[in-house]
Formats: sequence, structure tokens, C-alpha cells
Amino acid sequence: MSKPLSIMLKSFSKPQDSKLSIALVGSYPPRRCGIATFTQDLSHAISSSDEYAHPAVVAMNDSSHGYDYPNEVRFEIGQKTLQDYRQAADYLNIARLDAVCLQHEYGIYGGEDGRHVLRLLGQLRMPVISTLHTILREPSPSQRAVVLELARLSDRLVTMTHAGYQLLRDVYNIAKERIAVIPHGIPDLPFVDPNYYKDQFGVAGKKVLLTFGLLSPGKGIEQVIRALADIAAKHPQIVYLILGATHPHVRKFQGEAYRHSLERLARELKVDDRVMFYDRFVELDQLYEFLGATDIYVTTYPSEEQITSGTLAYAMGAGKAVVSTPYLHAKEALAEGRGKLVPFQDSEATAQIISELFSNETARHAMRKAAYDYARQSTWPKIAKKYMQLINDVIQERARPPRPIFSGQKEHLHEARLPDLDLRHLKTHDR
Repeated sequence: MSKPLSIMLKSFSKPQDSKLSIALVGSYPPRRCGIATFTQDLSHAISSSDEYAHPAVVAMNDSSHGYDYPNEVRFEIGQKTLQDYRQAADYLNIARLDAVCLQHEYGIYGGEDGRHVLRLLGQLRMPVISTLHTILREPSPSQRAVVLELARLSDRLVTMTHAGYQLLRDVYNIAKERIAVIPHGIPDLPFVDPNYYKDQFGVAGKKVLLTFGLLSPGKGIEQVIRALADIAAKHPQIVYLILGATHPHVRKFQGEAYRHSLERLARELKVDDRVMFYDRFVELDQLYEFLGATDIYVTTYPSEEQITSGTLAYAMGAGKAVVSTPYLHAKEALAEGRGKLVPFQDSEATAQIISELFSNETARHAMRKAAYDYARQSTWPKIAKKYMQLINDVIQERARPPRPIFSGQKEHLHEARLPDLDLRHLKTHDR
């Protein structure tokens, strides 16, 4: 439930020094979703800079009960409550922030295809940067309309991949000057030997595969489970860790049916002794330990549409060898020897590639080193700096006076003449 505007304004005051003040709009922990984690990581990275004040956060609620947010959350919007979007715009305008950075995903905003957020953006007076976490190749007419209006109301659209940039150009006809490419941020983790962490998970001496993230259909985990028997024939010490609580929205409507279906599949294929489910949402420190114990990270989304994967970015940032289906983000990130691609829903090819990587330790370590080096460009302090530079750019653009726009050919301008002044309406007549 949104908090009263008068109360929220008391909790925020624009800094008196030269630091820029911004607001981040999106879901936020303790809500459990990938965008919430992204928003928090970006907020903390910006807060660590001396150039910016701590960002104010406008958090999206998917529940009428809301969440027990940390202090940086200054305003809450009920996803389905249109009035909350109007009040949030009032709050941001009155607070006189320098810019707003919005995280866009159709599902976290209310209205058809999340169009309620357009009511918020349409009332804002400051520059807006909108980061697109989903860019569809074949949007519905409604989804396309939302993106086009989002582009009109934003000073820049941010995509995390060059593939996303190309989709915005080709599918939505967005001008290239309105698009910025800023990769998904990652924590700055050390390059470690997986054996150092394995004993705490009871997998010492094992060859460890990992998939992590909120559990829901559409992650392609079945493809890996079906590959385990063939992998085990060559590497008997294989074990597959599946880390993550069931997505709250999935659990609300389907309970744990999807997790149970994976457990049944593992039993039917007689590999249940090789699959370890960790049914919990882990904090970052715990996630680093799971990643540390991993030999190969596996991400097998069943379709190409996935434009951004935070879990893939984190795995590469931790220096993991990665086997993935060729979704858009993976094709770009794993090029030039930084990972291996396998066909969608092809368990045999998955087993073959994983087995080859376990048989060739030199190739596996070269791959993980290439991934780790590539990911250094995307550590959170560097990503925060890119966002700050982009925000500075759009603020400066807004400050420039508008230029006059002339129609027709420039060389013909001298031919234009003002009409003779007609003063007849000023004349008086004697009566």
C-alpha cells in the first residue's frame, strides 16, 4: 500500500551540495525477483560514488501488504492502483530530483502490458532513463505501443546487449541516438579454485553443475536433467545443483508443482541421486559460495527471446565455464571462446559438450578465464559510472536552449519576405 505523499516528502530533501539526486523506479528487495536485485545493486553502486547523493527508490508492490523496505525506499506504488502512479509523479516532481532511472519489465507494472507506468512518466518534469529488461522480437500490438510510448517519454532507452540495441532499431524503429548499451552489472568476485568451496556443500571430489535463480517453468532445467545419465557414463562423479526458491507468482497459483515435476523426472531417469535441490532464496554472500563451488554453470532457456540474463552475467563474473542454449544474451556474451552453446531442447548435445569440458581441463580453464576477463568491464562500480555519465548527458541536453527548425531548403531562406503591414483596423471614422 502506498504511503501518504506528505509523509514521504518529509523523508526526502534534495542535497544542498553539488551532488546530483536521482530516483530509481522498479521492484526492490525484500521482494524476490531479478529486477528487484538489479535495482538494489545499481542503487548501492551509485551510492558508493562521491558524485551522487544516495538514490531515492520508488518501489513497485505486487501485494496490497507491501514489504518491509530499507530506508532508501521513499515511495511505494501498488502495481494495480493507477492513483499511486500519479502520486509518485507528484512526489518526484516536488522533490525536484535531477533525473529518474526506471527499470522496465511488462509484468511489474499494472494495466494491460504494464501501461500504468506511462501515466507516471507522462507527468515527470525531469529527464528519464528507462532500462529495458525485456525486448520482444515479435511484440503484440499492445506491447509494441507501450515500448513506443515509453521511448517517447524517455530521454534514453538502455539495453544491456547489442542484440537488444538491434531489436530496438529494427523492430521498433527507435533512433540510434535515443539508445544506450550498458551491460548488466556484476559483483567484483575473485577468480577461485572451485575445490575450495565444495566441502561445505557435501560435494568434495564431485564435478559440479549449477543452475540458479527463482524456479519457474521456462528455464529449461529439464534439458540438463535429461543429459545427466549420459554425462555420468563418462564422469561418474557428476552432481547437479539447482539453487533457488520457486518464483512467488508461480507458487501463488501453482504451488510447488513445477519443482515436484523436476523431482519426478529425475527419479524416472534414475538420476535423482545426482540432483540436489536447494529450495531457498539466498543472499549474495551465499550465492558467491555456490558459484565458487561450481565447475560448469548451465543455462538452458528453451527459446531465443531471453535478451538479458542476470544469472549468466553473474556466472561469467565469477569465472565459471558456461554451457548455454543460444538465446540472445548468451550468443553475444559467450562468443569468442567465452562459453559453449548447445541447441535448444537437445539433451544429447548438452551431455556431449559438458562431458568434453570435464575431459579437457585445459580447455575448461581457458574458457572460464576468458569469461572472467570479459566480465571485468561490467563490475558494478563501472556500470554505475556508465549510468551516471548517461544521466549527466541527458541533463545537459535538457539544459540547452531549443534550436529553431526550418522547413524547406536552406538556400531559399533569403527569398522569404514579411507581408506589408496592414493598419486599416486602427483607423477611425468621423460620424
